[in-house]
Amino acid sequence: MDLIQWAISPVGSRVPIHIAWFLGWVCVAAAALFMVGHAIYVGVLAKPRKFAANDSPEVLASISERVPRHSLVSRAFHWLMATSMFVLLITAFLPKVGVRMNWVTCHWIAGLVLSALVLFHIVHASFFLDFMSIWPDMTDVRDMVRRLRLALGWNSPLPNRFAKYPPENKLYHFLILCSGLAVIVTGLCMMKHVNTFGVLVRNPYIFGDMTWGLIYVLHGLAGVGLIALIMVHAYFGVRHEKLPITKSMVFGYMDREFFLEEHDPLRCRSVKNGTDQF
Repeated sequence: MDLIQWAISPVGSRVPIHIAWFLGWVCVAAAALFMVGHAIYVGVLAKPRKFAANDSPEVLASISERVPRHSLVSRAFHWLMATSMFVLLITAFLPKVGVRMNWVTCHWIAGLVLSALVLFHIVHASFFLDFMSIWPDMTDVRDMVRRLRLALGWNSPLPNRFAKYPPENKLYHFLILCSGLAVIVTGLCMMKHVNTFGVLVRNPYIFGDMTWGLIYVLHGLAGVGLIALIMVHAYFGVRHEKLPITKSMVFGYMDREFFLEEHDPLRCRSVKNGTDQF
């Protein structure tokens, strides 16, 4: 069973043209199995989480009842990006299961919107937010080891509470970044293959047959990977213990009780902006 679709080029060579579409169902099944396994683990096997806490009275007194987390700009970016990605996935995969639609135009327009949003986010995160807050540090690595040891029943010091983003969120961000950039770069190249009404001049001869094939394969692999990543993201977003995080992406703040339970105030303050937003 081939994972890649092949064809014969005009000069008689065998070239890839796309991924095998059953890989989409493989990603759906893998995400579903992960969600079921995680739900069973958390509901049956996992022990209650414990963190080391050493907040001073001064720090506790400085935390308000509503702790700002995401600005309006950040929230708007998130939901616009989510909308564009859903449009991309719908227009990419529904035609493959027999739903007829004029999908090409909607697909490349949504792709341009996503590209512009990601470019904006890179600039916004680099110069107006705490850029390093989404990347793992040595404290994250140390605490992940401690959490693993405690989960296995071994002796270990308690891990610290999280910074703005737990390590799992940081890993997810890296995976979605890699998949998203792969989709965007290959998608922009593929726009040279279709009529974009003057946005880009169509030129299907800009790449050779083998290069075009590899572009389509990478685009497809990144696309089906996004299916699994988005399913898992939605799953965690609706879990009851994660609802305060989801709420913060809607309203922009967290309740003080949840914040102090999960997050270390000293690791969350935005010294760059001089605000309490984390």
